[in-house]
Amino acid sequence: MNTSSPSIPADVAAHVLFHFGHRGIPAGDWHQDLISLIARADMVHKAKLTAAFPDYAGAVLLAQYADNGIDVLKDIAAGEVAA
Repeated sequence: MNTSSPSIPADVAAHVLFHFGHRGIPAGDWHQDLISLIARADMVHKAKLTAAFPDYAGAVLLAQYADNGIDVLKDIAAGEVAA
């Protein structure tokens, strides 16, 4: 699975950071459930969810699999990275 960063808006990065226990912004119920579903999905379903929701899935994949993913999401959420 590719963990390169797609276009991830700052608010999406903040929602995913919050989900993984970092300083961020709580998502609404629907997006909170989406983040949880992506995080718990097997790789086949992660790929399908990535096709449908590339920004949220990309952020979750960064958080779960990239060595510096949390730091990248923090930078995006702070507006320090044009993702």
